[in-house]
Amino acid sequence: METSHKKIPVGVLGATGMVGQRFIELLQGHPWFELVALAASDKHNGLPYAEVTAWRLSGSEMPVEAAQLPVVSCRPEAMPGVKAVFSALPGEIAGEIEIAFAQAGVAVFSNAKNHRMGADVPLLIPEVNADHIAAIPQQQKQRGWSGFIVTNANCSATPLVMALKPLQQAFGVSKALVTTMQAISGAGYPGVPSYDILDNVVPYIGGEEEKLESETLKMLGEWQEGRGFVDAPLAVSAHCNRVATREGHLECASIQLERSVGPEEIIAAWENYVPEPQAAGLPSAPRHALVYRREIDRPQTLRDRDAGNGMTVTLGRLRPCPLFSYKFVMLGHNTIRGAAGGSLLNAEWCVHKGLL
Repeated sequence: METSHKKIPVGVLGATGMVGQRFIELLQGHPWFELVALAASDKHNGLPYAEVTAWRLSGSEMPVEAAQLPVVSCRPEAMPGVKAVFSALPGEIAGEIEIAFAQAGVAVFSNAKNHRMGADVPLLIPEVNADHIAAIPQQQKQRGWSGFIVTNANCSATPLVMALKPLQQAFGVSKALVTTMQAISGAGYPGVPSYDILDNVVPYIGGEEEKLESETLKMLGEWQEGRGFVDAPLAVSAHCNRVATREGHLECASIQLERSVGPEEIIAAWENYVPEPQAAGLPSAPRHALVYRREIDRPQTLRDRDAGNGMTVTLGRLRPCPLFSYKFVMLGHNTIRGAAGGSLLNAEWCVHKGLL
């Protein structure tokens, strides 16, 4: 994969939306993947991407290569030769479209909610549950398709699970209470109407709390051959709020550990955590999956969301909790780590393990 003609040809489904644009941005110059197809609504069929898309990512211009590509429909026959697709489709339409691509022999890396809790579908964060891709052969056998579907987690579950994994391994975690402050970009473009979010916090995001609670258990659980996914023995309670920030989900958690440890032991578990994507040197893996900030007022959304090119989860404010063992703050970039970047890392992990 050292020369461009050996790169894996890939496409983006839902290419005109915010997450679709993130995919396009992150795929530019990728050493393993070549973006060759962009798909969106049938009403754009055949038109150049630049003609139908308003580029909304701050700090970057629409890549020239993508601008010139024609937009095609979200059907496998419209994207011949593509070996993998990154799906930024909304949940209302993602399910059947993604299945059609898997049936056609294409690897699907999805951001949608539809297949996350599937009994044979990996809900993958390679730094957390890299071994869950062992479900893919069973998925292919049971469903009779040569492609496969891998999903990434809800954007608020991602930083929580990444923070909990080293603690689960080192000390055991039995309970977690988390309150999120989620950016408006999590609602897609144009997000939340300005009159509803300016000077306001909305203490409800439809389906978000349920997804955070259930997805965490699946990701921190195990894949057991012949039995399937087994949830982690962990109780999770979530409060999810929409706040007036553009990008970056800030979360406050209280956790109950299964044994007594000092705060420096917890920080050391985070700082010394070297998961498999980092050890393998995958292109999208940040040098540090987790970073702990010792300043009393960090992490902050505006100052820390871009850590590790948006792929690092930043932690801080660890202190004793009068109800549980400890409490702390974490921050993850929702459209990069929690969406497009996370999906891209999933694909890289599948390449690394010979599945793509």
